[in-house]
Amino acid sequence: MKKTILLLLLIFGTYFSVSKLIESKELIPKDAIRMRVIGNSDSVYDQNVKMKVKEKVEKEVFSTLKNTKGIKEARTKIKKELPNLDKSVLHVLQDEKTSLVYNIHYGMNYFPEKEFRGVTYKEGEYESLVVTLGEGKGSNWWCVLFPPLCLVEATESSDVEYKLFIEEMMDKYL
Repeated sequence: MKKTILLLLLIFGTYFSVSKLIESKELIPKDAIRMRVIGNSDSVYDQNVKMKVKEKVEKEVFSTLKNTKGIKEARTKIKKELPNLDKSVLHVLQDEKTSLVYNIHYGMNYFPEKEFRGVTYKEGEYESLVVTLGEGKGSNWWCVLFPPLCLVEATESSDVEYKLFIEEMMDKYL
C-alpha cells in the first residue's frame, strides 16, 4: 500500500512539474547568451544583406564556441573573437558593395518582446552579441548562442520553423 501511494505521489509530482514547465514555456536559460542581427530596413536588399551578415557571424561564433564547457568560457571566447567578427562583417558589406555603417556590441542589450509559435519571449536586457546594420530599423534575426539552442533559424518576418532542444525533448518524450 505504501509503495502504491509513493508511486502515485511520484507520478503526480512529475506530471505537475512537467506541466508547469510546458505552461510557462521558459525555454531559454537565464544565463544564456543571445545573438541578434538587426537589418538597416525591411527592404529586400537590406534584409538580404542582414542574412548574409548573420550567416557569416553565426558560423564563426558557433565554430568559436564549439566544445565550450561553461558560460564564463563562452564569454571569454566571444570577447576575444570580437575583432575577427568586426572584420567579417566589414568583408560581407564590402562584398555586397554597400557602405552601410554597422555596430557590434557584446554585453547587455535590449530585446523587444517577441511571440513566436505560441511562445512569448519577454522584453528586457539580455547578455548578447548584437550586430546593427545601418539605421537598425529593419526586422531582426536572433538566436541563442550559448548554450547553443537554435536548431533552425528564426526570423521575425518568416514562417520558418524554430525549435529548441528542450522543445524537441518535450515533444519526443511527452
